[in-house]
Amino acid sequence: MLTLLLGACLPVGSASATPAANAPGNGTPNSAASAPRITPPPVTPPTPPGSNLPAFACANTGGGSTGAAHVTMARVGETADFDRFVLQFDGKVPTYTVKRQPKPTFTMGGSGQTITLSGTVGVLVSVSSATGATTFSGPTDLVHPEYLVLKEARQTQDFEGVVSWGLGLAYAACLRTFTLSNPARLVVDFRTKSP
Repeated sequence: MLTLLLGACLPVGSASATPAANAPGNGTPNSAASAPRITPPPVTPPTPPGSNLPAFACANTGGGSTGAAHVTMARVGETADFDRFVLQFDGKVPTYTVKRQPKPTFTMGGSGQTITLSGTVGVLVSVSSATGATTFSGPTDLVHPEYLVLKEARQTQDFEGVVSWGLGLAYAACLRTFTLSNPARLVVDFRTKSP
């Protein structure tokens, strides 16, 4: 009722008394931004992963650092160009070897039992001065028949300071190994190709 009376008291041709007509940003020339505009600083894109990786080679390999570490995780993955096996540690990556073999047949550590993994050839990844007895709780047999190269990864030993994983491959693929930090990881990639 009070609004009607106020509107009736305005002279003819005067501006409307409604708040929306005089609100900033509604086309009036004196409208101001509600807050100062801040332009964020330019962001430097991170270096893409894999820009300094070693070349693939059809040979055994090794490396790492002296000292002991605990295995905390094992995983596999695939991309369009390679299949990947990763061992993760709580410290630096200890001394390791990656050896190719003609069959995916491996000897289990303490028991001496022989096992055969999926695939037609094998690779044995062995890490010295390592254990996962109290730090590793993940699966110890990773089976992926859908991957082009890496069909199975299985822990074959965590005994007397040596951790080993057997890898069953579809064919004798060339590989590359390297280490990463934060967290410490040993990475083994297998180049994929059309079978």
